[in-house]
Amino acid sequence: MEENKYQFKNLSWEYIRGLVEGEGCFTFHTVGPKNDKKKMPTFALEMSKRDEELLRKVRNSLNLKSSVYVYPPRQRKDGYKRQGMAVLLVRGFGDIKNIIVPLFYKKLNGYKAVQFDKWISNIEQDPKVLKIYKLIPKLYKNGYYDKNFKHYS
Repeated sequence: MEENKYQFKNLSWEYIRGLVEGEGCFTFHTVGPKNDKKKMPTFALEMSKRDEELLRKVRNSLNLKSSVYVYPPRQRKDGYKRQGMAVLLVRGFGDIKNIIVPLFYKKLNGYKAVQFDKWISNIEQDPKVLKIYKLIPKLYKNGYYDKNFKHYS
C-alpha cells in the first residue's frame, strides 16, 4: 500500500535536535492551587496534526513516558481557520533530567541554545519551580552531563 512508502525509520539524535530547533520549546507548566501556583519545567514539541505519527516516533525513539496530545482545528480572530495541532509535552522529572537535558546539552545552535540555557537558569533561580527540579541546574553546572550520557553525541 502507498502509505508504507512514508513509514518512519529510526530517528537519529541529530534529526530530533533539528526538529526541536525549528518546532520545540523549553518552557514551564503551572500546577497547584490558584493562590500557590508552582512551575514545572516542560519541554514541548508542537507540529501540525498531520505530523502526529512523527511526534509519536520522536517520543518512542527517546523512550519517553509522555503523551502526544492532539487538538482540533480552531478559528482565529482574523477569521483564518488553523489546522489541528499535535503536541508532545515532557514534564516528568526523570524524563527531563535523564533524557531531555542530556540530549540537548551543548548540542543546540542559535536562539534555541540561548532558550535552553535560559530555561536551565530559570529552573535554578525561580522560587516557584518545584524543588525536585532544582537538582538539574546543579548537575548541569557540575559537569554531570559531560561525564555521562555520551550516547547522545
